[in-house]
Amino acid sequence: MVTIDELTKLDRSKFTKAAEAWSKVSNRASAAKGRVESEMLATLDRTQKGDAATKSIDTLTQLNKNYQYIHAECGLIRTALSGLAEELEGPQNKLKQALKDAEDLQFTVNPDGSVKFPPTEPTKVPLLQQPARAGGLPLMTQSDPNQAKAQEIADRISTALQDAAEIDGRYATALRKLNTNGKLDQTDWADVARDMKDVRAAAGKHFSEDKIPKGKSPKENADWWAKRTQAEKDEYVALHPELIGALDGLPSTVRDGANRVVLLEQYGETKAELAALEKEEPWRLDARGLPTAEWLKWSHERDLLDGAVKGMDAIQQRFDQTGKNGLPEAYLLSFDTKGRGHAVIANGNPDTATHTAVYVPGTEARLGKIGGDVKRMTDMWLKANSMAAPSEKVSTITWLGYIAPKNAHPFSRGELFVPSAGDARFAENAAPDLNSFLGGMREVQGGADRSHTTVIGHSYGSTVIGAASIKGGLGADDIIADGSPGMLVKRADDLDAPKGHVWSQAASLAKDQVPLGGRVVGLGGPLMIVPSDRGFGANIMKSDAEGHGDYFNDGSVSLRNQAAIVVQRYDKVQRD
Repeated sequence: MVTIDELTKLDRSKFTKAAEAWSKVSNRASAAKGRVESEMLATLDRTQKGDAATKSIDTLTQLNKNYQYIHAECGLIRTALSGLAEELEGPQNKLKQALKDAEDLQFTVNPDGSVKFPPTEPTKVPLLQQPARAGGLPLMTQSDPNQAKAQEIADRISTALQDAAEIDGRYATALRKLNTNGKLDQTDWADVARDMKDVRAAAGKHFSEDKIPKGKSPKENADWWAKRTQAEKDEYVALHPELIGALDGLPSTVRDGANRVVLLEQYGETKAELAALEKEEPWRLDARGLPTAEWLKWSHERDLLDGAVKGMDAIQQRFDQTGKNGLPEAYLLSFDTKGRGHAVIANGNPDTATHTAVYVPGTEARLGKIGGDVKRMTDMWLKANSMAAPSEKVSTITWLGYIAPKNAHPFSRGELFVPSAGDARFAENAAPDLNSFLGGMREVQGGADRSHTTVIGHSYGSTVIGAASIKGGLGADDIIADGSPGMLVKRADDLDAPKGHVWSQAASLAKDQVPLGGRVVGLGGPLMIVPSDRGFGANIMKSDAEGHGDYFNDGSVSLRNQAAIVVQRYDKVQRD
């Protein structure tokens, strides 16, 4: 139990100073992580080969993860100490005020919190007569005003001490759990996730997620963030990285730092869940030799978890590629494992980019297959960067921020005659999120004219772009549709891009049947026309794609044409 003397003399600044010290450790670890990733690993990979180099790279990769772990854990310690100092201010002030009131009244406060008061001098006011008790005389009573005042002060003292004890116990429990296994080669990110929940439970009243914007515009998010002190920003990132990392309108460095913590936490938790699930495989076949309902459910859950792990491995692999072949730093601008998972990964910082390309993948896109979509944009960056002027910066982004259709083939894997890829509702549901992301990007960049933005849609991804144009707010400088099944509009001029800045490419019907399929199911809008049709009005590019998935092949004409558009080298685009 906290005593009066302890709470009165408590120097909360010691907690604040300790929090600041832990904050410095956290920030230094983050900076060290950046140097290891962008300088040491990149240089070593570029200049050294052989077994020794491989061993060194493995060691530095683990060191990089250790710095990330230190950054996260020290950030939680800082948040806990900061929250403790601020929350104890209330009870301490209440106690001091109660003690002052007692002193002013010349009351004595005992160490146990009881209050001794001098009796009030008798007055000549008439005594109050209470109703007579049955069988007795009327009671004549007179209350002492000081008794009520003393009781009220004692109650305030008791409440202040109880509040302080509750706060102290809550934070002490969380701080005791903030430890490590001491093994530098076995960073326990599942433990970080547990620690975050514990600190969130302790400091939740102080740094409540209710204060974080939800459903607001990118500008409103940016304004909210700008009004926070640096200490507050650090606390919110430490306690609610999944919410901060998802806010459109915040700087890419902030979102990336928050989402990397979420990625590593989710990786540890998902791996543990998958391992536990694989030990509980139910009986597979029934008496008829068919899969049981229990096994099908188990298999579905296993596939989701396994896909999430593969997707996170692919994202981490991109982080590890920074510096290789000149690739810039990667930024994780959004991430979660809900459903089939979502992720937004940038090559190069879009906040400072001269040219920005945002790629929307199509049917079957999900976290488990994101490796291929990430590679498409790394190849795009390499080609676009090679065509840009030396002073220009390029950022290419894979935007898997929506639930994509599962399949494009009728009757396949439970699909109806018209597969889910023929349903425009997936695009319509995705449109507000794509527009919000692009709006947030423009907000951080400083306006629509600060970066040339190309929005690229492959397959059903182009349908999403069409729906976003209809919704309003896409604001693209150029739009590219690859193998598009339709964009829900009649003509290119209906899209949210300047006239003459909509581009399309599609392989021949024998090589890519998706445009024809889009016409059949109605994704081509009222006129059943798709971007690769001359009547749509797009600039038709030459393509050497041999199939629906070949528009981004390294070294292809199809990729080179798109890269030229990304950096506004329209004279280099080969038209058909």
